Amino acid sequence: MSALRVIPTWRHGRERLYVCHPDGRNVAWYDREAARVNLLSEDRREDVLQALRPFLTGPVAVGPPPVPTPAELARLSLHPDDDLAPNRPGEALLVALDRDPGPARLLRPDPRRRALEAEQTVGEALDRIDGAGWHTLHSVPLPGGDRIHHLAIGPGGLFAVHTLYARKQRVRIADPLVALGRHDPQPLLRRVRAAADRASYALTAEVRPVLALTGPAGVTVEIPPREVRVLRDTEIVGLARLGGLLKPADVEALHAMARDRNTWTRL
Repeated sequence: MSALRVIPTWRHGRERLYVCHPDGRNVAWYDREAARVNLLSEDRREDVLQALRPFLTGPVAVGPPPVPTPAELARLSLHPDDDLAPNRPGEALLVALDRDPGPARLLRPDPRRRALEAEQTVGEALDRIDGAGWHTLHSVPLPGGDRIHHLAIGPGGLFAVHTLYARKQRVRIADPLVALGRHDPQPLLRRVRAAADRASYALTAEVRPVLALTGPAGVTVEIPPREVRVLRDTEIVGLARLGGLLKPADVEALHAMARDRNTWTRL
């Protein structure tokens, strides 16, 4: 029997099964999506395949890891402090709430917590399309203290997604105004378009604006928004059906560029 252990992990929405020595050293990993077993040690091929046998489904390729692409090399060269890919949905709000939780009891809910719930709901939906050739970055910081809530990059193009908490409230849209429940209308769509424009400048590629509404009771569009796609959080996965604009290599190159914090400091 092989003494190797199989340890499942998830990273950016993709599952990998690592094959390790008892002391934790990696020997190989199985990428289910790519149907490939990547061997770090050719002389342990049979032991690796024996350890993975209960997990293999269908034919798989077996061999050394593929040579990194230029985009992967750029990613690997990033300093951890400059890599935005590990950001969680609502990262900036999580940090702010950790530093200043606010009073324990409030007559009204802390608006930051509602905003966080919205970003987490939409961010989780975007992360679920990661396996369809898409990448999503969360809480992309912009100079001046602003940020892009989510930046989705995939075959259908690039999208700057701004989230709005609308739980059980009616939303009225009359470009550029957005009214939430009984609150006064705000020119939110200008901000959504401005964030996408800044992203387009930073990445030298077209970035389309999206307003994502979480849990609205209803949406009324009085004046259709110019350029902005308005989606409910349950419709976000529909982005995965878009394609035909970017090749996989372009998606990877743009993702490598966008995840570098220095890309955004030059704005």
